[in-house]
Amino acid sequence: VVTRDDVEESLKAVFQFVKDKEQLLQGYLRSKIEETKKKISEKQCERDYWLEYKNVGSEVHAEKISSLEKDIVEVKHELERTEEHYREALKVVREENQKQFDRHMKLLSEAALKKAVGYLDKNCRREIEENGWLKEEIKIYRKEERDLIASVQLLEEENTSLVAKLIDIKLQHLR
Repeated sequence: VVTRDDVEESLKAVFQFVKDKEQLLQGYLRSKIEETKKKISEKQCERDYWLEYKNVGSEVHAEKISSLEKDIVEVKHELERTEEHYREALKVVREENQKQFDRHMKLLSEAALKKAVGYLDKNCRREIEENGWLKEEIKIYRKEERDLIASVQLLEEENTSLVAKLIDIKLQHLR
């Protein structure tokens, strides 16, 4: 027998799994961001050193300075791309986790329903089957009712127009 506690325990396990997965991904993303920021800081320190050297009068290393500036721009661009990539990855993981959770809940509810129906006596099962049949019959009758209402409305509109024409004709004859 699946009890409410069993379902709650299963849900808690699923929630914990999803939460742990998100925390791992966020931790990895943070470490990558920190690593890239450290690289940017190192490159900026190196650039500052070479800028100072350039200002003192060295034109020999001017090309290296511009190369380092390009490297800094590339590293920043790479950081932005990495951040966007991991944001998308986190979004995909969250969506997949939600889909798995929904599937799991659907399976749990179906299993609980089957077990619950299994414990019912024959009369209750027959009533459930008859209710299913009656629901189908109700759908059929409602569709027929909508069709009949639409046809009655068309007939009423047609009758109204015919009566209006008849009244117009009688008015013309009276004149």
